[in-house]
This record gives sequence, structure tokens and C-alpha cells, in this order.
Amino acid sequence: MNSGWIKAERGWVVLLICILGCQQTPVRALPPIHTTTPDNGVVASLAVTNHLDPAWLKAPVEPFTLGPGDRLEIELLGDPASKAGATVGPDGKLYYGLLPGLDVWGLTLSQAKEKIEQGYTNYMRQMPKASLILREVASRHVWILGRVQAPGVYPMTGPMTVLEAISLAGGTMSLASYRDQDAAGVGEELADLKRSFVAREGRFLPVDFERLLAEGDLSQNIYLQPDDFIYFPSSVARDVYVLGAVTEPRMVSFRDGMTLAGAISGAYGTLKGAYLSHVAVVRGSLSKPKLTVVDFKRVLRGEAADMTLRQGDIVYVPLSPYRYIDHYLEVILNTFVSSAAINEGSRLVGVPSTGAAGVFIPVGSGVSVIPPAAPPAIH
Repeated sequence: MNSGWIKAERGWVVLLICILGCQQTPVRALPPIHTTTPDNGVVASLAVTNHLDPAWLKAPVEPFTLGPGDRLEIELLGDPASKAGATVGPDGKLYYGLLPGLDVWGLTLSQAKEKIEQGYTNYMRQMPKASLILREVASRHVWILGRVQAPGVYPMTGPMTVLEAISLAGGTMSLASYRDQDAAGVGEELADLKRSFVAREGRFLPVDFERLLAEGDLSQNIYLQPDDFIYFPSSVARDVYVLGAVTEPRMVSFRDGMTLAGAISGAYGTLKGAYLSHVAVVRGSLSKPKLTVVDFKRVLRGEAADMTLRQGDIVYVPLSPYRYIDHYLEVILNTFVSSAAINEGSRLVGVPSTGAAGVFIPVGSGVSVIPPAAPPAIH
């Protein structure tokens, strides 16, 4: 792996962190979380089937526009000696021949061609005709990581669907054996389609990969946008994810009989000021999750039974109470996919990790909560 590629990909990781860590989620007026706590400590419970935005299934109509890193082949027609390669610089400018530097960032190929021709009117009696060929795209990428044949960052030269992106990465591990994994004995090679996801600008997109890849349901085959992130975790991972207002947000190795208290202890406890009355557990497929909100303060006082966890559960400890349960679920899923995307992107380019989970995502993720009953969320 050459140093230029590593530097470029480190730049993409920095961009990914900025994109995934700084987004805000809109508030929706939906049923509130209960204000009273039953004897079992469960404040609220909700099973959700997420739905895709129909607009995501429509191919984008915007033409390709140039950006930093895109490589062109340029020639002034009638002058073979003028044929040369040129790359759009980090400043968005294109340097070619006598031209001092043309700002082409955001321009289409035809617009850039016209700008080059216009620029040469200062040096030639007649406006020349230029030829532009796009040789390499470096300004638009999608991330495809996890249990695929060739994980990496792939260029987007035009409209691209989820299936087309997966094909670029060689497909998921042992996809053909997905339905027969138990009989074939290849479970260790499979992607966990229930926990796979697409993330866009820090938000979870509820693509159902079981329906898409195992059942061939093309209603899940959305079009991607630049910097979208697709991740396929391993089907044999035995972890519980503990996020939010804990000392070290991380993946905690699952063991039979693990409880909510044990998982939080595995993340070295909660932060001062954490709102323990709304600790959440998300279970099941990401496209059809079940959220349970537990009054963990009552569990700690011995007034309610501790919740037994399952492998793959997501535990989230907030700093402040949440009024709407499905809004709370949205925050948790966005935090989960952001954490996974940043961690896996960092591993791709060899960025050192400081802990088991690697990255701390802001607890509140910029979301409005109930003031002023608890300390404000970290932004």
C-alpha cells in the first residue's frame, strides 16, 4: 500500500468523522415516554419497523461535477502536442498549459471545457476547441467495509445503488450460502445482515439487508450519495455495544447471563450526571428494532430486577431524559452507526485506536431534550 493512498484515505477518515459526528436530528411529535415507572423497572417499550424514503429509490438527475483529486486528460483540438493530464488541486483549481489556474470545483465537464476554451482567448487569436476526458474520480467515494470480499473506499463515477456498491467490493462473505449457513458450516464467513447498515451524514438509513440480499427485494436497493457508508459486521461476533454517558463507550464481550449492570460495568461505569432513569436497550434487526427503556436507578437500588441481555444488544446511557421514545431510538441508532463507521474507517487506514470501541460519540448528538431536569447534552 503506497504512502499517497494512505494519506488520501486518512483524509477521508477525517472527513468521515466530521460528517458523522456533527449532524443534528429533527424532533418529531410522537408518543411520549411514560413518566411513571412500573414495578419491573421498564419505563417504556417499542417495536419499530423502519421504512425507507421513496425518494432514495430514484436515480439522482444531477450531472457529475468536478472536485479535488479528479484527474482529466485535456487536449486543444488540432494541436496534438497540447495533450496532457491534469488533476484538480486541493484548492479546486485546474492547472493546464498557459492557464494560471481555473476554479473548476463544482463544474460539470462541459462547463470546465468552456472555461478552458475561454481562458485561452487571452493567448490565441481564435478561441480553441478543447477536449476533456475524465480519467479518474477521486472527489466522490462510498465506503464499503466489514464482511465483504474487498473492503475499501470506492469511487463514484455516476449514480450507484447499494447492490452496485456491494458488487464493487466483490459481494458479502459467502453470500450464496446465507440461507444454508447452518448446514454448510460456514457461519463464521457470513455477514450479519440483521446488523448491517447504511449511514449517511451521521444518520442511519433503514435498508433491510435480509430482504435485499437474501430475498432479492429490490425495494431496499436505494441509490447512494457521496461519502455514504455501508458496513457488514461478522455473524459470529459476540459483543454488546455500550454507548453514551459511560466512562469508555465500547464493545463489551458477551457472556451467557450478562445483565444490563454487567454490560455497563464493562464500560467502566457511567459518567457523573448520567440520567439513569432512561437507560435504553435496543435489540434485534436494525431495520426492525425493539427499544426497551429501563429505570436503572431502581435496578441499582434493588427495587427492580436487572435486565438480562443478548449478544448484539445496544445499551445506551443518556445524559438527559428523552420525551419521545421513537425519537430516542433514532438518536441511539444514529450514535451506533456513527461509532461503527468511524471505528471501521479508522481501522481501514491504520489510525490507532485508544480503546476497544475506539471513538466517543457525543452523548446527545445535538438532539433537543427535556430542559432543565438534567445536565445539558454534550455537543
